[in-house]
Amino acid sequence: MRIGTNTAAANTYSSLTAANSSKAGSLAKLSSGLRINKAGDDAAGLSISEKMKNQISGLTQAKRNAQDGISLIQTAEGGLSETHSILNRMRDLSVQAANGTNSADDLTAIDSEMTSLSTEINRIATTTEFNGKALLNGSLTSGSGVVLQIGAKTTAADTMEVSIEDMSAAGLGVDALDVTTDATGAIEDLDLAITAVSTQRTSLGANQNRLDHTINNLSTTKENLSEANSRITDVDMAEEMTSFTKSNILAQAATSMLAQANQMPQSVLSLLQ
Repeated sequence: MRIGTNTAAANTYSSLTAANSSKAGSLAKLSSGLRINKAGDDAAGLSISEKMKNQISGLTQAKRNAQDGISLIQTAEGGLSETHSILNRMRDLSVQAANGTNSADDLTAIDSEMTSLSTEINRIATTTEFNGKALLNGSLTSGSGVVLQIGAKTTAADTMEVSIEDMSAAGLGVDALDVTTDATGAIEDLDLAITAVSTQRTSLGANQNRLDHTINNLSTTKENLSEANSRITDVDMAEEMTSFTKSNILAQAATSMLAQANQMPQSVLSLLQ
């Protein structure tokens, strides 16, 4: 027997080191709740997980973008609703002015109100804004509208344009109506303007419905990806607790055996004395 080399102690120490390392790994997973805490735990799994996290993050932002788009549309719709009401009032006034029983003073009073209402349409078109962006003044016509990023990628399917025609009095063709001389013509022009506003509101409503569906789809996709990522990265608590308990028992046993192995050379020497 070689007294100078304690092979049993060395072997036991190796077992103790391995048990402690396994126990530390299990403890890290249990404390974080993650199966992958570093690349060494599962390099391939980590790579897949990071890609999923990036996609989930992109979907989250795309959902916010779509929600902002709905807010923009609702702001524009609020302005157009008021414009619609004003145009209906202007049409009523034009019908009133077309009646041959009106005096010159009556027509002047009606025309004065028409002018005021036209000015209000312009004010609405100028001041209806979302985040500093004018919505109804003709700056967002087709091809120049607000482009919403509603997907996590860069394809055409991941973007959507919201365009709004010029909803000012001039854009609607009601900036120069004169009911004192041509009330019938004013009625016709106002009918066209009312149709234009109705068409624009219908378009915005369709855009909002699309965004509602987009948000639902983004939420579902994000949820599915999050669950898939969880299956890759999250630790099985019961399984890992079993592994931790096993490693802890092995470490305790190795510690006890190491103490005994260290005493063996001393016992042999005491016999030789």
